[in-house]
Amino acid sequence: MRILFLSYWGLNDGLTSSTVFPHLRLLQERPDVSAIRLVTVERGADAQAELTFDPGFTPTKITFEPLRSRPSRNVILNKIEDFTRFPGELVRQVEEFKPDFILARGAPAGALAYLVWQKTKMPFYVESFEPHADYMLESGVWRAYDPRYLFQRHWEKRQKQLALGLMPVAENYRQQLIKEGVRAERIVTVPCSVNAAAFAPNADAGQRVRQRLGYTAPETLVGIYVGKFGDIYYDQEAFDLFRSAADHFGPGFRLIILTPNAEADVRRKLAAVGLGPDRVFVTKAPHNEVPDYLSAADFAFAPIRPAPCRLFCSAIKIGEYWASGLPVLVTTGVGDDSAIMEAEGGGAVFDLSQPGSVPAALTRLDALLREPDYRTRIRGLAVRHRSINRAREAYTQLLPVGKPIESAVV
Repeated sequence: MRILFLSYWGLNDGLTSSTVFPHLRLLQERPDVSAIRLVTVERGADAQAELTFDPGFTPTKITFEPLRSRPSRNVILNKIEDFTRFPGELVRQVEEFKPDFILARGAPAGALAYLVWQKTKMPFYVESFEPHADYMLESGVWRAYDPRYLFQRHWEKRQKQLALGLMPVAENYRQQLIKEGVRAERIVTVPCSVNAAAFAPNADAGQRVRQRLGYTAPETLVGIYVGKFGDIYYDQEAFDLFRSAADHFGPGFRLIILTPNAEADVRRKLAAVGLGPDRVFVTKAPHNEVPDYLSAADFAFAPIRPAPCRLFCSAIKIGEYWASGLPVLVTTGVGDDSAIMEAEGGGAVFDLSQPGSVPAALTRLDALLREPDYRTRIRGLAVRHRSINRAREAYTQLLPVGKPIESAVV
């Protein structure tokens, strides 16, 4: 098989390192795969930069060819221009590379794969398939009249009808797709997998981080948040949550924030809730440094903004937290994970619409932290629920191996 692997994230995006590269490695290891072309969408400075493809393993079958977005002052016009120009560029790549099919990572990439199908009838699959348009609408990032929302929603409908296989990230969404008429045998749930070995707790590395940050007192308890503020994540509410944790755990509470948001803005919001630099460390860390920071923490935050379609997501950060043995303070209704937290003791769930929910969740979290060897037990959740083997099994089930290609729709 020759596979054109299409990612909507840039080559240097942390999600590419954590989710795309491991899947490329799986595909490369298959003896029936002869060649893979990775295509990414590059924006901002990377759209004009010289890019080096270094996935962390030897790419014996993989080549790299980016799509470069043109600079624009208007984000809507920029996206529209992308979706009018990129399909033509992809058609040329299809003619040159001659893949057997396109494997798109995420519904926006799936939209591009569908637009190529319109012109060439090139078969395509979509992994990490989620209701992206509804995510953006319910998070307040897009409006119902926004062209991006209207087009993406239509393109997702066409993906459900035409993709040879869909790999949603939550079993909740698989069941929803079946209700909508997508053939069950063409859908396999693949939660965002995590490299459990790379994120295994490392006591020595964690101690080095704590010493560097000055978090060495015996009573120190460290929380960590890895991610953005705003959009699908809480913003001001997250800082209020940090304050609640500080009040609950007392003077020994310390916080590590690894975020792409501007440090000055984060510091300003921390100061507004009474958390100064003596209690909080803020930086933007490369993905390969994240495991050491997680090893330095005792628990983690996942302040994901609730919305109906959030039941269909799979936050990569939760898998990484679990792989590091960290219980997670998480919003209710996040993919399959919130239910797993409650059923299997992987953390504590809160709901800001319910008075007393945050104190109760912090009390539950406190109890988990007192369990002997809690990190080993919680790490088992990542092994069970976020193993890369889920993707391997899905590829085996869905990708054509000398079998006829059939429609994904009833």
